[in-house]
Amino acid sequence: MCWQCDNPEATYGDYLDHLDGIIAKCGWAVQCIRRDKLYPPWAYTVGLSAQDEPELVITGLHHKKAHRLLNSIAHTVFETSFAPEPGQRITMHGGSVIEIVEVAEPTAHLHTAVNMYGPYIAAIQLVYTDDRGHWPWDVGYRGGNGGQPVLGPRGFPGASPDS
Repeated sequence: MCWQCDNPEATYGDYLDHLDGIIAKCGWAVQCIRRDKLYPPWAYTVGLSAQDEPELVITGLHHKKAHRLLNSIAHTVFETSFAPEPGQRITMHGGSVIEIVEVAEPTAHLHTAVNMYGPYIAAIQLVYTDDRGHWPWDVGYRGGNGGQPVLGPRGFPGASPDS
């Protein structure tokens, strides 16, 4: 169950206060949106904006896996004050690879972060490969139900697309 489902009498303002408490304790919170009939699931951080860092987004991944991955990267960003750059590829524990993509319009996808920090937040997406190592932009990508929407253009600062 979600917090709002567990607290049906609470207002959205109460929920934002709840998140604010998590952010005060941990530095960020993770907001998960479960899959519906039209859209795949997605999740994002809320709180990195307070550190002048971009929020992190992931699409198409089950909420438990998304939560773990976002927490892993957010912890690094929070501790080092250094967010990955668009185009950067990161090999995760276990050998999976993610590529960083700048989210073109964070206000369209990160409503809770926008409500807490305003419309000028920045966000980066953690894009991952399928079980055969194909990216969402590759021919033959198998993204499951709803796929993995990529929320911005790929970027390659200081690197070629093959690096």
